[in-house]
Amino acid sequence: MTTIEARQEAARLKLEELRCSIDNIDAALIYMLAERFRHTQAVGQLKAANDMPPADPAREARQVARLRELATAAHLDPDFAEKFLAFIIREVIRHHEAIAAGTGQ
Repeated sequence: MTTIEARQEAARLKLEELRCSIDNIDAALIYMLAERFRHTQAVGQLKAANDMPPADPAREARQVARLRELATAAHLDPDFAEKFLAFIIREVIRHHEAIAAGTGQ
């Protein structure tokens, strides 16, 4: 085996190791999102049962600020974190609207 081939083989092994870690993190993210959505579904049911609006702009603003701070502390782009949270919030509100309309869980 040449030096280049040995280096490439070492790189392939390291790549596989890194990808395995990424796969594990992805799985953890999915399970965490599922748990989060179980809780937001309960919030939606509570809101619907008490004639509360599906969206809470003040809470959303606090969450955006909080997540931006967490992202900065974690050395993650706060703009990315905000976009990610905005996507989740839109989905949660959609669920809450469906629950309030009687078409959700």
